Amino acid sequence: MALATITAKGQMTLPKEVREAMGLRPGDRVKIFVDRYGDARIAREVDVSELSGILHRPGMKAATVEEMDEGIAEAVAERDLSSLSPAGRRAAARRQAHAAE
Repeated sequence: MALATITAKGQMTLPKEVREAMGLRPGDRVKIFVDRYGDARIAREVDVSELSGILHRPGMKAATVEEMDEGIAEAVAERDLSSLSPAGRRAAARRQAHAAE
């Protein structure tokens, strides 16, 4: 845990250990979230360009937009089916079978 003091102007300096742990440099911006209990959480503001490639794994081919759409549609269909009663799932399976014919 680190400790910071609020000045008369309402400012504080983040301790060096906090800045280093968060990867903050002079000029960086942080977001401060305050919960309903009055406790605060500080998060480093991230530029969208920093997110490029974060999901890539070596040797993994990039998915096309069509493949992503198909995956999303499958996940939505599974979620929708899981919310049905057993009779509703059977009826949906019959509709799918007829649609595939």
